[in-house]
Amino acid sequence: MLEPGNNSQLPPIPGKRYFTIGEVSELCDVKPHVLRYWEQEFPMLNPVKRRGNRRYYQRQDVLMIRQIRSLLYEQGFTIGGARLRLGGEHIKQEATQTRQLIEQTVSELEDVLAALKD
Repeated sequence: MLEPGNNSQLPPIPGKRYFTIGEVSELCDVKPHVLRYWEQEFPMLNPVKRRGNRRYYQRQDVLMIRQIRSLLYEQGFTIGGARLRLGGEHIKQEATQTRQLIEQTVSELEDVLAALKD
């Protein structure tokens, strides 16, 4: 496991839409059982669940997990303290994530339009 203070050494997040719990575990250097526990403790962490209760995380979930990891492992917050800290930031992050999602969608639609014109 990475030493505290080395969150910047985590691998880059690939450009996929969904990630399995195993992939997220490797991307965030956190074991799968810890991710499942954090889902219970942090209401803003809510991956999509499909057949067989399989979890599929999106990019914003991975970013949230990295932020939780940083608060707990690097900055020394307790679970409750991290939850309170993220509570206020969660609203700002949702707005930012929504804006990023809209920009990404517009970009993808422009690409499709360009491909159709060719």
